[in-house]
This record gives sequence, C-alpha cells and structure tokens, in this order.
Amino acid sequence: MVLVDEVAFLTAYQPDRKLKERIMNALATLTTQGRAVGYCVVAALQDPRKDVLTIRNLFPDRIAMRLDEPEQVDMVLGDGSRDRGAACELIPATGAGVAFVRLESDPDPVRVRAGWVTDFDIRALADACIPDRVEWPGAAA
Repeated sequence: MVLVDEVAFLTAYQPDRKLKERIMNALATLTTQGRAVGYCVVAALQDPRKDVLTIRNLFPDRIAMRLDEPEQVDMVLGDGSRDRGAACELIPATGAGVAFVRLESDPDPVRVRAGWVTDFDIRALADACIPDRVEWPGAAA
C-alpha cells in the first residue's frame, strides 16, 4: 500500500516543476499498473478540484468525508453521486468518521462511519487477547 497524505502539495503546489512531473508520472504508473501486481495507492487531499489532482480518474475507489460545497461531491465521488444520495456537504462538523464510499464496481455511494479506537482501547484489547504465557499442548510445564 502506498499512502500519500496531502497529495495536492505534490501534484499542484510543489514548486519544483521537474519533481512535480516525476511525482505525477510515478502516481500515474502506480495507479494504472500497480493493481496488477498488488499495489494499492491511497491519496488524501482537501481540495478536490481537477487542476489539483488531474489524475483523480485513475483512482477507482473513492471516499468523501465532509466537503464544503455540493459541487465537490461529484468531483470526488464521480458524476451523479450527489444525486444518488452522497450529500457530503451536509455531514456536520461533529460527524467525525462519517463518509460516503463509491467503489469502482458500483456507481451508488454508500454512507459509512469509521469507528474511533483510542490508544487505551488498543492496549486493553491487546492485554485481553495476548496471554502472558502460552501453553502448548504436550509441552513440559
């Protein structure tokens, strides 16, 4: 998995023109040919305009969280997504984790909610699931 946070800096706001071109070529290669060999590219950005991420159509599966404007929904999820129910601009600021997902195989977006797991929760789960001592059948005590 290749995870790119704030891809807009790399694709639109990067001041070094040659570096920006190399980045765009690498992202285009990974998104078009990487799936065949098991690569997955996840890119996150806050500005969904086409001039910010010109290759957004190369990302087959898309997730949109709270957006500023209704027009941005179709920019992120694809044409007609807002008409199919993905009202991302109506997600409240208190709705952390709420998003709409559109998969390549289905044009209809689905509302999802990611759970919040704290560090304390993770430690408690690990303590409960990982015994202090593993006893193997037939092993000497």
